[in-house]
Amino acid sequence: MIALRNFIVLVGRILLALIFVQAGIGKLGAIGATVANMTSHSIPLANILVWGAVALELGGGLLLLTGLFARCAALALGLYTLALALIFHAYWLAPAAEARTQHALFFNHLAIIGGMLCIVAFGAGGYSLDALTGRQS
Repeated sequence: MIALRNFIVLVGRILLALIFVQAGIGKLGAIGATVANMTSHSIPLANILVWGAVALELGGGLLLLTGLFARCAALALGLYTLALALIFHAYWLAPAAEARTQHALFFNHLAIIGGMLCIVAFGAGGYSLDALTGRQS
């Protein structure tokens, strides 16, 4: 039963991590478009902050994927996702034509945050580098 639980946690961790790894890779391939999107949402110094977003998405995603410092990575990615939800998907401020899509995206982000909070609370599971190195509590 413990092996099954650890396998389920591994699959969940991989699925959550893939969201961020894929997003980080996508941003690397479209830095200009990402900066333009950030600028359109009034984010200052977007040409600099884009690199922080890439580093957090790729670095945090890979840490989560491998289960190394998973609790810290999940907390950072969860807070980052909350910021994204509030800045980019504020459906209550969106025009009526966009509100439904932004509402769905906002609540998708909240669901991702829920997954991250589970990792923060319970750790990366037995099939992780945290468990291998004795970091798992």
